[in-house]
Amino acid sequence: ISAFIKSMRGSDPNAAVYYLARMIEGGEDPKFIARRMVILASEDIGNANPNALLLANTCFEAIEKIGMPEGRIILSQCAIYLATSVKSNASYMAIEDALDNVRKKGDLPVPLHLRNAPTKMMKQMDYGKNYQYAHHFENNFILQEFLPEAISGTRFYSPQKNAREEEIRKFLKERWKDI
Repeated sequence: ISAFIKSMRGSDPNAAVYYLARMIEGGEDPKFIARRMVILASEDIGNANPNALLLANTCFEAIEKIGMPEGRIILSQCAIYLATSVKSNASYMAIEDALDNVRKKGDLPVPLHLRNAPTKMMKQMDYGKNYQYAHHFENNFILQEFLPEAISGTRFYSPQKNAREEEIRKFLKERWKDI
């Protein structure tokens, strides 16, 4: 499984199909193989090609419905798609950085303007005060802080160099400028 995953991560469809065939012939559970492709689709491809996760998840569901031996074709199609997809681990790195931040800094207070105020007392405590609803503004965006004050301006997600994430980078720069 390690060679299979690393072959897809390394964009080698031939090696991916070879290791897939070895696992199938060796009696590996096809659902285990499909589950690992779902993980790879998010961890190693991510927002560079969001359809990879959809296809991998559909592969897993199809394997549950179809079973083997026909499932080998579905697994092969998905493995080749994932191997030949552009790659990005930016989402994986973002959650790892955010988890590290939470572990180091603990549960920081949520800014008051982001807190719901379902009670009179909460309203008196300024919960929700000065929150600006993004959909009321041009481009459905308003420059406001969403992170706790102690980590204001922290960047967890950094789009990588691929076509889709370059679009995301452009979108974020248009909205957030140099923040």
